[in-house]
Amino acid sequence: MRTSLKATLGLFAAATLALAPQAVALPAATPSSPTAPSSHTAERLVAADPAYKILVFSKTAGFRHSSIDDGIAALRTLGAANNFTVDATEDAQAFTTGNLAQYRAVVFLSTTGDVLDGAKQTAFEQYVKGGGGYVGIHAAADTEYDWPFYEGLAGALFHSHPAIQSATVRVEDRAHDATAHLGSSWQRTDEWYNYRSNPRTSARVLASLDESSYSGGNMAGDHPIAWCKDYQGGRAFYTGGGHTDESYAEPAFRRHLLGGIRWAAGMTEADCRPETGYTSLFGGSSTTGWKQAGPGGFTLADGTLTSQGGLGMLWYSAQEFTGDYSVKLDWKAAGDDNSGVFLGFPASDDPWSAVNNGYEIQIDATDSADRTTGAVYGFRSADIAARDAALNPPGEWNTYELRVTGERLEIFLNGRKINDFTNTDPARSLRQGHVGLQNHGDGDDVSFRNIRVKHGGGQQPGPRTGEVKGVGGKCLDVADGQSADGTKVQLWTCNGSSAQRWTVAGDGSVKALGKCLDVSGGGSADGTRVQLWTCNGSGAQKWEPQTNGTVRNPQSGKCLDASGGTWNDGTAVHLWTCHTGPNQKWTLP
Repeated sequence: MRTSLKATLGLFAAATLALAPQAVALPAATPSSPTAPSSHTAERLVAADPAYKILVFSKTAGFRHSSIDDGIAALRTLGAANNFTVDATEDAQAFTTGNLAQYRAVVFLSTTGDVLDGAKQTAFEQYVKGGGGYVGIHAAADTEYDWPFYEGLAGALFHSHPAIQSATVRVEDRAHDATAHLGSSWQRTDEWYNYRSNPRTSARVLASLDESSYSGGNMAGDHPIAWCKDYQGGRAFYTGGGHTDESYAEPAFRRHLLGGIRWAAGMTEADCRPETGYTSLFGGSSTTGWKQAGPGGFTLADGTLTSQGGLGMLWYSAQEFTGDYSVKLDWKAAGDDNSGVFLGFPASDDPWSAVNNGYEIQIDATDSADRTTGAVYGFRSADIAARDAALNPPGEWNTYELRVTGERLEIFLNGRKINDFTNTDPARSLRQGHVGLQNHGDGDDVSFRNIRVKHGGGQQPGPRTGEVKGVGGKCLDVADGQSADGTKVQLWTCNGSSAQRWTVAGDGSVKALGKCLDVSGGGSADGTRVQLWTCNGSGAQKWEPQTNGTVRNPQSGKCLDASGGTWNDGTAVHLWTCHTGPNQKWTLP
């Protein structure tokens, strides 16, 4: 690792811009064609993933696609080049608890009709709830109409389709590994499904169809065609492409499938929470509203801003953000590179305004704890374990959400919360100021895409999945990984198991292993048992995170509490009068 230029300059607090106060114009834009995929469609990854296995399931009980054989062959080729093994079957007997346990993801390749009986469905549900991955390709949406779990997993089910024809695919998310190689739009030929429902409210839409570009779309102009979601402890990716034999010979489509498989298998991270209500600050074609402060600048190509030279800052001068808001952006470091995102600084062409009055959210994973990726530079380190679990390596895209509520700043990396900071400095305010991107210096190549803002706060309604950490850094844990009603919930050393994988949903529920964190009997007395129980939507299963770090059950008015005065593995959690002690502080995903 090279010595940080920040440390070399001995800058104070969040200072990262030791430079002369001069404005440098952004270099002329050189965007690539908006209708062509990026040239980076290679199917072999630069850095190999650890070896893993996937199961490809292609049983049909209805229409059978001739492309299934080509699909299996393409997935085997991708596996050979990217360190995963493909087991392909049409035998539902493969869906047993023991057999599924060997696979990081299960691919439903153009399955149709009712392909799994009750016992096999139960085994697959347990697999997903235990952290397994699902990939649905094309007619996977034409499957298991009477199985509600599967409908939720797939995200939407088939309604109808027009004739095979060319259409324009709008790429909405260019950070996910399944779509990062594509341009802002993608022209291709396939059989374009209409769906019975719109998955946008429950999944992150990666790509959608421009219904004006072809005939037969019936989803009123909002037509998702590829998406991802966290689902009951597991990961689910679906793409509507793949009807034609020719699809599986297309490099861009094969890379699309590879990215979906890698994400579902946990080889790469992404923010797959549903996203609505954001307004673009930089969409890829224009830097209108942005100004350069200080030396260096950014190049614009392929819808991407890439830093060069410095130290300087590109800042959004067209709007000052006030009140509660959420900024989301995608970023990628080429290697051991340095950059950051500034919030809450006054309008000025002198970048020291950001240093002296704002806060930097750092990008540099190899620096010290208070100035590494996810840190509020010089003020608060990220949760390093959570950061490391969420961070994609150099060469892959990451997504930040920077959520400002009052003077509280929550930092999410690829959908996982990694920092929670509250400003107490009266000379600074997160609630009023501008947004800026740092260009750190020669050799620090960091790229940015899709910068957007949502006023009035961020993504609370969307589910977030990960560890819930309490006192002593221990994790909220379901005893012995059991899911029976009444199972003890406790503290335990964090181990990454499904018993410690909780989903915090927008409806106030907190779920693990497919069941809910529950106050026994809906009680309110100090010491009332907190347990796992079948989700029922009652007030006993509602939880509200507070700004002081506590988690309150509104029905009782009391807090989630680690019992006793010492907290070891096996310490039970219960309900207790809120007091903000360390045993009532929790870090949520």
